[in-house]
Amino acid sequence: MSANEQEANPEIQIEKKLEISGSRQLTSWMFEQKISFCFTTYQTGKFFLIGLQPDGKLSIFERTFNRCMGLYSPNADTIYMSSLYQLWRFENALQPGQLHENYDRLYVPQMAYTTGDLDVHDIVVDDQGRIVFVNTLFSCLATTSDTHSFEPLWKPPFISKLAAEDRCHLNGLALRDGKPRYVTAVSESDANEGWRDHRQEGGIVMDIESNEIITRGLAMPHSPRYYQDKLWLLNSGTGYFGYIDLDSGKFEPVAFCPGYTRGLSFHGDFALVGLSLPRDNKTFSGLPLDDALESKKAEPRCSIEVIDLRSGDIVHTLRIEGMVTELYDVCTLPAVFRPMALGFQTEEIRRIITLGGELPE
Repeated sequence: MSANEQEANPEIQIEKKLEISGSRQLTSWMFEQKISFCFTTYQTGKFFLIGLQPDGKLSIFERTFNRCMGLYSPNADTIYMSSLYQLWRFENALQPGQLHENYDRLYVPQMAYTTGDLDVHDIVVDDQGRIVFVNTLFSCLATTSDTHSFEPLWKPPFISKLAAEDRCHLNGLALRDGKPRYVTAVSESDANEGWRDHRQEGGIVMDIESNEIITRGLAMPHSPRYYQDKLWLLNSGTGYFGYIDLDSGKFEPVAFCPGYTRGLSFHGDFALVGLSLPRDNKTFSGLPLDDALESKKAEPRCSIEVIDLRSGDIVHTLRIEGMVTELYDVCTLPAVFRPMALGFQTEEIRRIITLGGELPE
């Protein structure tokens, strides 16, 4: 981050312990593809937006949202994000061609639903405009409510009742043809936090439409996404990015990523995958990823990897070192060169005012 950018954005006081850097051709690739992207790290409560400065160097912009996790962007002007007890919708305040301090998107936290601490993971918006999110605490899919914390929509058939017990660690949600269709969970447990005993090979993928489990034997799967007629996901406990053969239910690995994979987005023939450092605790230790890293003589990293879907090669990397060691989600922003957002820790949000139309004559 440049000194000028830090001065222009007083909320950004990046600790010296945090360093974000791109591989040699990352910025050229972003320029050619005409994209920016954003990611969340609930570990430090930061929402990052990554774009390009006018001189072609990386633009790094951050805002603070406690335990920010799930991201979803139906278009380049809207971003949904979950946080500790709220679900946010950001809207771009700029008109086409307009700039604000050399940024071409200014995302304003325009609306929030207060959900309580549901441990909300993935978020989507269906073809009816309805927000659907993974309510991990209650082991179900839910939508927002104007009067309550949430309205339940669906639960796995092996979950006997809605209870604030995080029984199976339901975490991932994918749309297909505009409708919620596939979910991932760490286990089929129906007991309080029972998933913790099945981390190595208890992971499943379910088809919501048929209520059937289509894949078993995964290690803490995350981030299912239906793209280019394939159901992609991250077999996080192994470090592999791949897809599910929907005829056989088999997971087909495409690329090994040296870290705990979580967060997946696509652009053209490329996937952006978030990597986290494995935690030194019972939840994230003893996974197949440990042996894979050792056998490949690889050190785990916190990063975002750009993978070419045609070859399975990792072609670009955004490395994140220092205080940030875990990511949750990543989201591409097509046709955006340099995004920024408003937060609540500076006075800017008081001064950015937009008008929604004109008075009738």
